[in-house]
Amino acid sequence: MSKIHYLTAEGLEKLKAEHHHLVSVERPAISKQIAEARDKGDLSENAEYDAAKEAQGLLELKISKLEGMLASARIIDESKINTTQIQIMNKVKLKNLTNNTEVQYTLVGETEADLKEGKLAAATPIGKALIGKRKGDIVDVNVPSGVLKFEILEISK
Repeated sequence: MSKIHYLTAEGLEKLKAEHHHLVSVERPAISKQIAEARDKGDLSENAEYDAAKEAQGLLELKISKLEGMLASARIIDESKINTTQIQIMNKVKLKNLTNNTEVQYTLVGETEADLKEGKLAAATPIGKALIGKRKGDIVDVNVPSGVLKFEILEISK
């Protein structure tokens, strides 16, 4: 059974666009490279051919992975997001009790995670620790460098 990938409508469109680009642009380009390398003669000593075939294998793996993600994608209905306890797609304002700094994240699926944009994957240690918690809760998060302690200040859509 494949893993369910929770996405926003925007995230799903990005995955579809990436898949379309790989299939309609990248795949034909690699096929052309293979054909050109094959035309150069002896394949047993043709580094260009070997490199193109390897690139093709990596591309096909990426396409297959994307197709699996698209097949198991579930769009999150943002109108049904609860703000009484943390769940995927919530914006969460936290206070790091270790250094008294405040951070804000939106919990998202793994494919949409981007810390520069404040999007934290729900599958990360912090994300997992936050799921189901409520405003005012103190959360301990085990990370490789030790334990982080957060207070949940705010939960919103």
